[in-house]
Amino acid sequence: MSKNKIALITGGSRGLGREMAINLAKKGIDIMFTYHSNLSAANDVIAEIEGLNQKAKAFKLDTSNIQQFEDFFRAVSSYLKSEFGTERFDFLINNAGTGIYKPFSETTEKDFDEMVNIHFKGVYFLTQKAVSLLNDGGRIINISSGLARFSLPGSSAYASAKGAVEVFTRYMAKELSTRKITANTVAPGAIGTDFGDGENKTERKIKAVTNFTALGRVGEAEDIGGVVVFLCSPEAGWINGQRIEVSGGIFL
Repeated sequence: MSKNKIALITGGSRGLGREMAINLAKKGIDIMFTYHSNLSAANDVIAEIEGLNQKAKAFKLDTSNIQQFEDFFRAVSSYLKSEFGTERFDFLINNAGTGIYKPFSETTEKDFDEMVNIHFKGVYFLTQKAVSLLNDGGRIINISSGLARFSLPGSSAYASAKGAVEVFTRYMAKELSTRKITANTVAPGAIGTDFGDGENKTERKIKAVTNFTALGRVGEAEDIGGVVVFLCSPEAGWINGQRIEVSGGIFL
């Protein structure tokens, strides 16, 4: 990969986003990423990427709040111009998110709005603003969830928003085709990170996932980062409008 390629990752300070950022940096890609509140974690990621001799920049952003997007992209544009002499970047990875675990009968409107705003509305309008800065031939990767394919009680609002993103991704693949920009979805299975208050690290969840997964374990963040790197590679240029589940074969 060319050393001057640049990626923008939302939610890049921890978990899956952190792995994506570091794995992309290992391939010679410079990184911009957002973080919600943990500046210390963001600085740790920057230090690790700079240790790989790549450039890294963190931007504070609440991706559920579309009112922040104009100022955010103004800051991104300014950084790109000052650091790289361009306003454009190559890869957009919509990763930021949170989870809830509640039966749909107990899910409040506030819970619902939170899930839709961060996992669908935020992705929709952030991408809408991002495409003007995305290079022709660029890549968009949206992070979905295995829960958009199979159903486990307690994730209806989260999974429904992820299902919406999967449909949106296919529309982007069509509508951005004149610019040769591809759009794909990566759908992780159960991953043992702090997401959703570490639900997938509980003994009960680990046992259940292990029993239902062909490869017999809960996923790790590093299982996802390399797949995102591949989708940003020249070898993946003919993959478009696809949903790639990375789950070890759960509920086959």
